[in-house]
Amino acid sequence: MPKPLHPDRRPVVVSGASSGIGATTALTLAAAGFPVALGARRVDKCDEIVEQIRSAGGEAVAHQLDVTDDASVAAFAKAVAADLGDIEVLVSNAGHVAPGTIHQVPTERFAAEIDLNLIGPHRLVRAFVPGMVERQRGDVVFVSSDVAVRARPFMSSYAAGKWGLEGMAHAMQMELEGTGLRTSIVRPGPTWSEMGTDWADEAAADVLNGWIKFGHARHSHFLKPAALADAIATIVSAPRGVHLNLIEVNPEAPLEKK
Repeated sequence: MPKPLHPDRRPVVVSGASSGIGATTALTLAAAGFPVALGARRVDKCDEIVEQIRSAGGEAVAHQLDVTDDASVAAFAKAVAADLGDIEVLVSNAGHVAPGTIHQVPTERFAAEIDLNLIGPHRLVRAFVPGMVERQRGDVVFVSSDVAVRARPFMSSYAAGKWGLEGMAHAMQMELEGTGLRTSIVRPGPTWSEMGTDWADEAAADVLNGWIKFGHARHSHFLKPAALADAIATIVSAPRGVHLNLIEVNPEAPLEKK
């Protein structure tokens, strides 16, 4: 694991930390010397990861976090500050994707998905970024998706939410220029995670066939979450004066047979 380039203590918050990219990012940053606060609705899963980190000599805490709930975000921010001190790094990772054809998805469900994937990150920004601005130091990393630039069909609101997320992030990069804060985007390609594991088989097949039809499934390889965790660690470990504003990570294709 990479060692932090900063000699001082930089507490980190990771949302959506109970599994997949979030859990692996928490483990990776803790191994690199960052104190880590894990947040997710499944706090029991986060507690298990905290035990792994502490057993390895790292510093970590976990608290329940629902990024769709203002009170939950406020309580989480207060708790992690009490545990770890001022938060210097925010990794906004919580998100969800469900299958669906846009004109058939109920508006209530579409809005709830946007709330999770776009408004939720803004709630985290409101909770943590003002303090970073005051201290003139911080990193905000948004975990996006390649659907933000190459929309995929039959994923309900997911492309719309990630396009909006990247729009917000790019605007923040300009607004925060000169404040000491770095806003960055990590844009994963296809990645193995729990996303999609709760889909019906028929719905999953429809989505994958749609990807093939429109040229989004060029090969069968998927990323492991560690690839994204390493990208996030690289971003937040960059020395002052260096801003890695966007990293897109895609799985390498399998070797072609000669």
